[in-house]
Amino acid sequence: MDHDRQTGEGVGPQEYTLLKLKVLEPYPSKLSGLKGKNIFLVAATLRPETMFGQTNCWVRPDMKYIGFETVNGDIFICTQKAARNMSYQGFTKDNGVVPVVKELMGEEILGASLSAPLTSYKVIYVLPMLTIKEDKGTGVVTSVPSDSPDDIAALRDLKKKQALRAKYGIRDDMVLPFEPVPVIEIPGFGNLSAVTICDELKIQSQNDREKLAEAKEKIYLKGFYEGIMLVDGFKGQKVQDVKKTIQKKMIDAGDALIYMEPEKQVMSRSSDECVVALCDQWYLDYGEENWKKQTSQCLKNLETFCEETRRNFEATLGWLQEHACSRTYGLGTQLPWDEQWLIESLSDSTIYMAFYTVAHLLQGGNLHGQAESPLGIRSQQMTKEVWDYVFFKEAPFPKTQIAKEKLDQLKQEFEFWYPVDLRVSGKDLVPNHLSYYLYNHVAMWPEQSDKWPTAVRANGHLLLNSEKMSKSTGNFLTLTQAIDKFSADGMRLALADAGDTVEDANFVEAMADAGILRLYTWVEWVKEMVANWDSLRSGPASTFNDRVFASELNAGIIKTDQNYEKMMFIEALKTGFFEFQAAKDKYRELAVEGMHRELVFRFIEVQTLLLAPFCPHLCEHIWTLLGKPDSIMNASWPVAGPVNEVLIHSSQYLMEVTHDLRLRLKNYMMPAKGKKTDKQPLQKPSHCTIYVAKNYPPWQHTTLSVLRKHFEANNGKLPDNKVIASELGSMPELKKYMKKVMPFVAMIKENLEKMGPRILDLQLEFDEKAVLMENIVYLTNSLELEHIEVKFASEAEDKIREDCCPGKPLNVFRIEPGVSVSLVNPQPSNGHFSTKIEIRQGDNCDSIIRRLMKMNRGIKDLSKVKLMRFDDPLLGPRRVPVLGKEYTEKTPISEHAVFNVDLMSKKIHLTENGIRVDIGDTIIYLVH
Repeated sequence: MDHDRQTGEGVGPQEYTLLKLKVLEPYPSKLSGLKGKNIFLVAATLRPETMFGQTNCWVRPDMKYIGFETVNGDIFICTQKAARNMSYQGFTKDNGVVPVVKELMGEEILGASLSAPLTSYKVIYVLPMLTIKEDKGTGVVTSVPSDSPDDIAALRDLKKKQALRAKYGIRDDMVLPFEPVPVIEIPGFGNLSAVTICDELKIQSQNDREKLAEAKEKIYLKGFYEGIMLVDGFKGQKVQDVKKTIQKKMIDAGDALIYMEPEKQVMSRSSDECVVALCDQWYLDYGEENWKKQTSQCLKNLETFCEETRRNFEATLGWLQEHACSRTYGLGTQLPWDEQWLIESLSDSTIYMAFYTVAHLLQGGNLHGQAESPLGIRSQQMTKEVWDYVFFKEAPFPKTQIAKEKLDQLKQEFEFWYPVDLRVSGKDLVPNHLSYYLYNHVAMWPEQSDKWPTAVRANGHLLLNSEKMSKSTGNFLTLTQAIDKFSADGMRLALADAGDTVEDANFVEAMADAGILRLYTWVEWVKEMVANWDSLRSGPASTFNDRVFASELNAGIIKTDQNYEKMMFIEALKTGFFEFQAAKDKYRELAVEGMHRELVFRFIEVQTLLLAPFCPHLCEHIWTLLGKPDSIMNASWPVAGPVNEVLIHSSQYLMEVTHDLRLRLKNYMMPAKGKKTDKQPLQKPSHCTIYVAKNYPPWQHTTLSVLRKHFEANNGKLPDNKVIASELGSMPELKKYMKKVMPFVAMIKENLEKMGPRILDLQLEFDEKAVLMENIVYLTNSLELEHIEVKFASEAEDKIREDCCPGKPLNVFRIEPGVSVSLVNPQPSNGHFSTKIEIRQGDNCDSIIRRLMKMNRGIKDLSKVKLMRFDDPLLGPRRVPVLGKEYTEKTPISEHAVFNVDLMSKKIHLTENGIRVDIGDTIIYLVH
């Protein structure tokens, strides 16, 4: 039983054809004492159809073998491990007892002559193979060099190496006359597939393990599904059609037997290696045709949340046949018709969910069933007939002392709650418990498919810090320890982030720590917003970034709802928390006019609701901070408003442009690489002109048109670059631009994967220039420039016009010349210093104060700064400041005043209300 295994859960028996190779007299000296007995070397094969091509038999010279007596008196030679398996399958007189008559090494039977069934050679010989494994099969391998790469490689070794033959005492006549015999024709590999593939891969010897594995992978499956038999009696038939027929023919002739061993090693909980045993046993016939067909229909309608889980179910239904359902020890329910047996746990735990529906009425909430039933029903009264009445619609009312209205109440509860909406379990239970779960529901309610399970979610195991949890290595964490260390909500967040589907989840402690910090930061920000309610912007939420943020909130609600529905919790956490927080951070950064109060608090409310399934305690706390009167557990799930995808795309465009501009600015400031130069980094530019294209340049327009044509003709796929390059290269209008064309194609292909078919549109879905202009203050601040202007590419020089395309603006940085003045703060003890600053043509108070704020980080609010000029620009700066007379002999500079710069004379004039004033070389700034 799976639950009794330490390792190898889910491993089933592997069926072999056990081929009997009769040892001919004279026997080798080691076997001479067994004269008069029928001695067989027994080889386990998965390919009985190839036995027509046997040329020899292999044993490993340094491996231990035994001869044991079978139930009919014959002697079988194989490994001890294989003999132990056979002793439990009726091969010996006493079950589990191996009567050993001879112990020998493989080298002691080398050269023995054999008679093999089906082969065209009357006598074949035992030869050495050095790569035979003791843990698989019998240790005896029959050789078919026509169709086995291992066999032809080993046979060639012996044929080529006389020294190898001499080492093991093998005569030339035992090897050299034997050639591969054509048995199967495989398309592409001919009638000697092993010979062909070994020549193709240049396999030199039996030690080329990797190449031999590749060779077997190439021909074995193809041989089974496409191979055609060449031998008499089966000529022209497919291998897959005659495999079982040939096996039966050998068994009926007494030349072979059925032998089984575990597919992989299976260890019991008592640390014994398990065998495949034939024994009296009650079993469920899961291979019964009608039952399997109905269960397949159940699976067809089952939601598995993951295709791999569905494939595992389908594979299990494909191979599952008779399964033992009882055992003689342990805990369990007695088998009704044979009470010496107990129903084993995996078979007994498949419809107990039906009991959930009525347990509260029978046990009154007491898990141990020690309390009285709320309906006054005793356990002895719940007979088989009573359960039938509760669970089956058509069942007659039973003979019972229980009142009908009470049983009807049980029946009503069952009918209301069943079927099981969702069963969550480990992926290792798909091939057993969960498959039985489907089968047994179908068996219980064959005519009521509305009672069959509707959803099963299988999950992987849990790793801790990328390693398997193990007490022996100390890499483990109990639930109590984890909650003490990370809190309940911190644990839930980290577990949700650890992984989804059938892949093993990875709980990383560093990520759990980071998650707690995220949650703490989130709570603190909510407190800050609640405290600053009055300072947040009100009125219409109509700016570009307000509208983007609102759309991103609604899109986030929809995506997160879908992810929860699909039980994709890591994705739900991503869209419902990480991406939600990123949207908030972006809004906070972009909203230079301030965040909108209504949007901020809608965000907080929605974020709290979306996070509540993961972090209920923290979200309950935030719900209280928001002044909500009721528990968040009673709150409705957020409803998404309209989503403007175009607006979201335009915001993504803005962020991409900002990123590109930052990189270009960084490159602009760096000296050219690869040249030895003493040049210092360039002076930072003050201005930037961004050029946007209304349309693609002609060469890009043509290229895009060709790509779209192929995309639509090939069901949403672009052909190979060679096809595209060939067509574009033949177009005369593109010959001049071919160096640019294919890089442009590569860029479009890359963006097609990220952004979808809209990248092939010849025009953008939004006004590129309007988006940049609406966010010009953000762009200017982000790049720390004085001024940015946006123009159409048609206004630029030829190179920019040729390269600029929609969605990919180009830009030119420049330094506007100016005249340096002193900016002096006469206020005592306020921490604001005097500095030099450039005044440029057309500057005003606002631009100068912004320039000052970049140099003086102590100034936070633009509106708190006032600029003044000396009435006497020559003597004013030379007078000693007098405390309390900061405004004396000075005139405030109006916000409407414009600065005019004469670069030749290095003088600055101020134009205000039509009056032109010389301001000298000093300006006063006061911070209130």
